[in-house]
Amino acid sequence: MMKIAFGSDHAGFQYKEALIRYVTEAGHVAQDYGTYSPDSVDYPDFAVAVGNAVAQQEADVGILICGSGIGVSITANKIAGVRAANCLTVEMARLARQHNNANVLTLGERLLSLELAQAVVQAFLETPFEGGRHQRRVEKIHALTGC
Repeated sequence: MMKIAFGSDHAGFQYKEALIRYVTEAGHVAQDYGTYSPDSVDYPDFAVAVGNAVAQQEADVGILICGSGIGVSITANKIAGVRAANCLTVEMARLARQHNNANVLTLGERLLSLELAQAVVQAFLETPFEGGRHQRRVEKIHALTGC
């Protein structure tokens, strides 16, 4: 069981709601950081909230959804300790976890079917970090942000 921080803007609201149901049915705990309706909002507000929850270890991982996944990824990666990966495929999610120890998954509701988004989430949650040679690389990333 993992604690998963969720956030979205209006363009990712429907998938956020569906993915929260998906992970809770799988036995995980979902923490919803908003938005709470499809009304227009600014995605950085929610990306920061989820990123902070992950960085402060209030959640094991985060999942952010906007129209493309790009804006929330850029924003979350500004937070020290966050390694956000925008994934469009199951393989990208696996590699983000295996090689980069990504702790925030970002998704684009306009780019993925809900079924594919669920499969990407499942791969992200189930794939462990390989460590080894990849650990050195993750440490170099953290050195850039002063983590």
